[in-house]
Order: sequence, then structure tokens, then C-alpha cells
Amino acid sequence: MATVKFRDVRKAFGQVEVLHGVSVDIEEGQFVVLVGPSGCGKSTLLRMLAGLEHITSGEIVIGDRVVNALPPKERDIAMVFQNYALYPHITVAENMGFSLMLKGAPKSDIEAKVRPAAEILGLTHLLDRYPRQLSGGQRQRVAMGRAIVRNPQVFLFDEPLSNLDAKLRVSMRSEIKNLHQRLKTTTVYVTHDQIEAMTMADKIVVMHDGIVEQVGEPLELYDRPANLFVAGFIGSPAMNMTPGKLEDGKPGVFVTGQGQRIAVANAGAAKPGQKLICGIRPEAIHLRGDVALRVKVVEPTGSETHVVAELDGNEMTCVFRERIKAGPGDELKVSIDPEAIHLFDAEGGQRLSA
Repeated sequence: MATVKFRDVRKAFGQVEVLHGVSVDIEEGQFVVLVGPSGCGKSTLLRMLAGLEHITSGEIVIGDRVVNALPPKERDIAMVFQNYALYPHITVAENMGFSLMLKGAPKSDIEAKVRPAAEILGLTHLLDRYPRQLSGGQRQRVAMGRAIVRNPQVFLFDEPLSNLDAKLRVSMRSEIKNLHQRLKTTTVYVTHDQIEAMTMADKIVVMHDGIVEQVGEPLELYDRPANLFVAGFIGSPAMNMTPGKLEDGKPGVFVTGQGQRIAVANAGAAKPGQKLICGIRPEAIHLRGDVALRVKVVEPTGSETHVVAELDGNEMTCVFRERIKAGPGDELKVSIDPEAIHLFDAEGGQRLSA
């Protein structure tokens, strides 16, 4: 295990800067997820940590070593790629032990490391097969096994589940998290899927346009997003947003553009008259109340009913535990939990509510 530190790391391709001074500390044994939309710089940052991309400026530290100038093989890291990167002409066992073979390790030592890794990943009965004889999930486990065998200080995962179907992604999420809990190796994981980030991470780094928007534990980011971008990105279904302002003389009431009033438990630094964005999680909306929504779509999922509606022309997604009878065009009267209201500055996007 080792700590990892990014210190004012920048990356430019010619005149175009894609990372703008990233600084993040990762503790020993942490599972940290870099998450953000495509093009935000998360994979570039991971590749710089791995030594696969040159650093324009700043420092990357693994343990007590600045690794900027070190080649990948000297960084004591192991990387699992999106496309598995297995050699098709050799067996599972040979793929898993390939890095040790390149180092000239005795056959007995290679087998002594491959066998336990195969047992951890449920691959023992597949060691004599070739990659073409495996399913996508099995191939990903082989790629993980190859990383485990190296016994690195840091595991790096670059969107490893992107090629799997939805059901297999869920089971592989659990397998990777369970693997980390057993091995306790520092792990840096890149994904654009915020559900993966929420369910797997000890700490999430939310990135956007080459900068870090917020760093924190999953529920910290969900409950107290620092700005509109994080609020809209973390959570599925996404947070609802509607513009308005606090009512004059009543800082505990948010008024929408068309005059609907929503109670706010704590307005924080928001001021009456200030242009605001009110953020409302779908599960904070409840049936029966004074706020009128116009139904657009009803989506029964079994345990929940998702309703897409409009508030002042802004789309609102509601998640109800109850089964409701409503259709497009119907009016739905709801209440909104005042404790769950998030207020943001409409111009700068920063969080204002406490």
C-alpha cells in the first residue's frame, strides 16, 4: 500500500490545457474514484499516474517518491484496462503470470502467486483455458488477477466495466469492492458512471472540464453538493432544479418564477431577492401537498413509481413508493421536504444553503 498525491498537476496538448492544476491526496488503502463526464480529464489524470502520459507541470507522488520521470515499470502500480488487454495465444494462468515471467521468476514462484489470485477471483477451474473461451466478465477477472499477482502498491482501473452488460456490471462492482476489502491495496478507479462511484468509493473526486469540482465521501457529495454541477451529476435520477428567489421578509420560503411557494428549512447564506436555483432530490417529493405539478410521464418500476412532471415549465422527476393513478396532463399536488432543499447561487452556481 502507498499514498498517492497529485500536486498542482497540469496537462496540455500543444496550446490546449486539459488539466488545470489538480491537487488531490489519496491515503493508504483508500478506494478513490475519479468521476465525471467524457472529456473532463479523469482518464488523462490516471494515465499520468501510470506513467503513460507526460506531465506538463506539477508533481505526482507515490509513497515517498516523486514519480514524474519514472517509467511505468518502476512505479510499482498495476493497471486494469477497459479492453482487458489479454494475450489470446496463451492460457489464463500464463496471462496472469506474464509480468512475473518477464522478470524471470521461477515457474514455481509464478504458480505460487497465480493460484491464490485465481482462488480469490473464482478462476481456478479456468486456468487452462484461452481468453477466447471466456465470457466478458471472466476476461475482466483475469485482467484483475494479472494485476493482483504483481502485488503492487497501487491498483489503477480505467473504466473496467464499460464493455459489460448491465447485470454483469452490478455483480462485477461487488467483486471489485470485495477484492479491495480483502487486499486493502490503494486503488484509483476511473468511471463516468456516478452509480459505480457512489457504490464503490471511499472517496470520490468529481471532475469537470479539467478541474476538481469537489472531493468527499459518497454521501457527503450527495447530501451537500458544493455547486450546481456536482448536484446535477451525483444522484440517479438527477437532482431537480428550478429558478426563483426567497420571499421578501420570509427567508424560509422559496418562490418560483410563477409564484409557487416552497418551504426551506435552512437558507444559509441565501438572501431575499437574490436569484437562486432550488435543488430538490426526486425522493424528497411526496404525494399530497400544496405544490402543483403537471404530469408528463409515469414510469412504474415495481417497488417505486417514477413520475416526470413540470413545475413552472421546468422538468421535475419524482420517486414515489406509492403506486399512483395519474396520466399525462394530470395535476399532481405534492409536498417537498423542507430539510432536503438545496439552494444555489444562480450566477456562480455555488451552494448557499447550510
